[in-house]
Amino acid sequence: MATKVTLQDIADALGVSRNTVSKAINNTGVLAESTRQKVLEKAIEMGYKQFSYANSVSEIRNPSVAKAKASGEIALFTGSFLNNSHFASTMLDKFQHEVSLLGYSLTMHRVDEHNVAELSLPLSFRQENTKAIACIEMFNHPYCEMLCSLGIPVLMIDAPVASYWKPLDADILLMDNFSSIYTVVNDMSKRGITSIGFVGQVTHCRSFYERFMAFREAMYINNLTVNDDYCLTEVHPHGDDYKDYLYKALENMKSFPEMFICANDFVALDLLYGLKMMGVECPRDIKLFGFDDSPESKIVTPSLSTSHIHSQIIGYSAANLVMSRIEQPDLNYRITYTETDLIYRDSTM
Repeated sequence: MATKVTLQDIADALGVSRNTVSKAINNTGVLAESTRQKVLEKAIEMGYKQFSYANSVSEIRNPSVAKAKASGEIALFTGSFLNNSHFASTMLDKFQHEVSLLGYSLTMHRVDEHNVAELSLPLSFRQENTKAIACIEMFNHPYCEMLCSLGIPVLMIDAPVASYWKPLDADILLMDNFSSIYTVVNDMSKRGITSIGFVGQVTHCRSFYERFMAFREAMYINNLTVNDDYCLTEVHPHGDDYKDYLYKALENMKSFPEMFICANDFVALDLLYGLKMMGVECPRDIKLFGFDDSPESKIVTPSLSTSHIHSQIIGYSAANLVMSRIEQPDLNYRITYTETDLIYRDSTM
């Protein structure tokens, strides 16, 4: 039986890092096109099978040969309105650009509470002309299961928490929810900060859960104790009243940790509001860390330490995952992560 070719095998053959090979194979990160081409050609030569890009093997071997454009619609399903502060607003521009180059049009469909309750499709959705479905802010597991049963390729950009123990017949695209939090806890520990809490509904989505688990693991690695009294993780919608909910939760706390790690920037901003209402100053009295690097994180006082999401890379990766699934429907379902960057600002000074 032939030995399975791994990313490390390809890296060793070329004398490059495994990370470089991974970026080329998965179309993530920044990589020179000549390097990407060299890696892909070597992967084909060695018999590597699990590609995650839209190009066919014939295109890699002869990139001057252009593929005939396809046609049809890629349907975007979303469970909420995406404003300019949401990372998806930038990601969608890149996603639409990439799929349109291949001849597909992008249609957007808002999934409301009635659709979720009835497991029904939006009236605007035309199944007969849809080649794939991409989901953003879709965290109701039964509804996602229904979409996956339609016989159409599905990509989940983030996913319901229940997808851990009830896997979906879909590809899943996430940002790296771990590295920045590991580093923050480690850096703060070196500065003598040992009491750290977490804020955010951990069952809201897969990313929030992973960030919470990263927090707990980082505390364990640094020999720090997780105090559940410092973790505001109750099931509570992250809606308009979340700010008031956090303020009341802060009022009921007997003491505060030295720092809060928040599920995203908007949770951090709502928490900052509650702290200011109580006369607690950040970063003098308590430090805050968010996630997403939203526009608001840069202009709030104090500016918010956070983890930057590469929205363009997510859009590019999403397009390639969708295209490869359309072209190769029998591929194993994939969970793909895109890199994030830690940004320190005034809130952790």
